[in-house]
Amino acid sequence: MKKIFIILAAVAALMPMASCKKAADETIRVVSSNVRLIKGQDGENSWEYRKGAFPVMLQEINPLVFGVQEAYAEQLAWINETAPQYACVGVGREDGVSAGEHMSIFYKKDEVELLDWGTYWLSETPDVPSMGWDAACYRTATWTKLKIKASGKEFFYVNTHLDHRGVEARKLGLALIVNKIGEMNPGGKLPMILTGDFNVYPDDKGLVDLDKIMKSARIYAEDSDTKGSFNGWGRAAEVIDYIYYAGFSKCTNFKVLDQSFANVPYISDHYPIVADIVF
Repeated sequence: MKKIFIILAAVAALMPMASCKKAADETIRVVSSNVRLIKGQDGENSWEYRKGAFPVMLQEINPLVFGVQEAYAEQLAWINETAPQYACVGVGREDGVSAGEHMSIFYKKDEVELLDWGTYWLSETPDVPSMGWDAACYRTATWTKLKIKASGKEFFYVNTHLDHRGVEARKLGLALIVNKIGEMNPGGKLPMILTGDFNVYPDDKGLVDLDKIMKSARIYAEDSDTKGSFNGWGRAAEVIDYIYYAGFSKCTNFKVLDQSFANVPYISDHYPIVADIVF
């Protein structure tokens, strides 16, 4: 009887540890994708000919959350129609409503609860639609506070697109994002994800401050690759798209999704990127 009691006590002691391990191993799969604006003069690579690849990519990769850049309202409507398991938030960068490109964030609505969200402009006046510094375009960042319904775990997710021409706009825009991250998540109390098309290479000095507070999934993933994310319809191979994280235990996988979906040669002039990030 004494031996049975000892065995039962040992099993009971191990149960909380097993439960904690299961909770710690919870993974967020996140995708970042510059979808290439619908108004691009892209000939055979126009949105109309490649849009069927996007819902197939989502079905195959199955992210819990994902961020898009350059998406116009019509493109968002297509994603919403063909991937109804996701809900999204975001505004048009031109008017703060629907005009122009959106840096929208999508999340699986049955698995993730939206707690809060907003958009700010990468400029000297971030609370209103505005163009910052030497930027060629209006640039924004969309942020969300999300909760995984099953576990109750909360995290922040920010999605952005830095300017393609303005050197100062990229540097100061990213500095603004770093400051905003500090404001929204003082002391790093909650895990944080940042995705986007940064339009800079990994050795760019503008990334120095970000690298101090977050980790690049491409660099820190246990299993990663070195492929370029910007493909230029097959004419380039440049690393300018990023997934960063902080407050998570690790990143197990990072990959550039350069395969074909729905027999479409290029899903965009950027390949989507994916990371598996563990609480």
